[in-house]
Amino acid sequence: MLEQDNTAPKPAKKPGFFEKLTNWEHWPAEVLYAPLAPIWLWYIIRARSFWFFTASNPNIEFGGYEGEAKTDVYPFIPEGFYPLTVLVKAGDNFDTVKKNIADSGLEYPFIVKPDVGRKGLLFRKIDNDAQLLEYHNYCPINYLAQALIDMPVELGVFYVRHPSQQTGKITGIIHRQALEVYGDGVHNLRDLIYKHPYASLRAEEFCRKHEEKLDWTPAPQERYVLSYAVNRSRGARLKNVSNEADAELTAFFDKLSLHSGGFYWGRYDIKCTSIEDLKKGVNFAILEYNGAGASPSHMYHCGMSLFQAWGVILYHWKLLYEVCAWNNKHGHPYWPFWKGLRYLRAVNKHLALLDQYD
Repeated sequence: MLEQDNTAPKPAKKPGFFEKLTNWEHWPAEVLYAPLAPIWLWYIIRARSFWFFTASNPNIEFGGYEGEAKTDVYPFIPEGFYPLTVLVKAGDNFDTVKKNIADSGLEYPFIVKPDVGRKGLLFRKIDNDAQLLEYHNYCPINYLAQALIDMPVELGVFYVRHPSQQTGKITGIIHRQALEVYGDGVHNLRDLIYKHPYASLRAEEFCRKHEEKLDWTPAPQERYVLSYAVNRSRGARLKNVSNEADAELTAFFDKLSLHSGGFYWGRYDIKCTSIEDLKKGVNFAILEYNGAGASPSHMYHCGMSLFQAWGVILYHWKLLYEVCAWNNKHGHPYWPFWKGLRYLRAVNKHLALLDQYD
């Protein structure tokens, strides 16, 4: 039974230079993955393709490595398995936007996020028309208005299925908890942000995003969520719960993979009432599917050594190559070099814009 931890995190010091240097979990991804680059190069040589990973998930552009639109992924997920979602185009008349959202049945509060994004950039909770108008006028790209799923458990489930087989395997499960503060009846929200061991690392960002409530003082033990983007880059607390993987849960993800006909390697981000309910296929919502660019985040915060973490990465790369090689031989060719390069340049330009506006 997976229990939700509703207690405030214990105070902690900001990691110093020595801790960042000696603890691989504080390293930038580029530094962590750099020593493994020769292995990745070897797969490129074996495949005779720089973009071999594009064959991993044929239903997703670029294999889901980067830049895929969420609205291109949702149609391959069974109807009703993902939150009510409305695509909003940048520059649309705001009255039209409000009408389309109202006609869909979507009600406040809901969340908004870029249709093509990453790491929670421009991810916001919207409570009223005024906030939606502000976001619509500010956001430079197409975005999604999506139902806010109020379920206590959020999971990242890494699932791999070889295309020649009907049964796959869950290689890891991470339980995420949102970055939040708890009131004490004395300090206002601004003080709580600066006192929080993780929120304080990005105090300027959170003070900007919660400017209207900074002087508000929450009641003792009152919970306030600072970021609904529940991922590591946004300060979420992570717990490895891979021990929850069993035949029943694997069968659930086998059905999803077989339904899509093209999801073979990646991570499902899911909210649910409990893992027990998820195994039964009830009380859950699939927030996203992350393909070839997904990281095995279950290696974090579980006491792994650097070499164990590298082992997890290499294991997943091996599975990725096997999936891609089989798909390539069975009607899903790797992307040509110049096509992939043009695509990646366009995606990087788009993501740089998100960074600028977030």
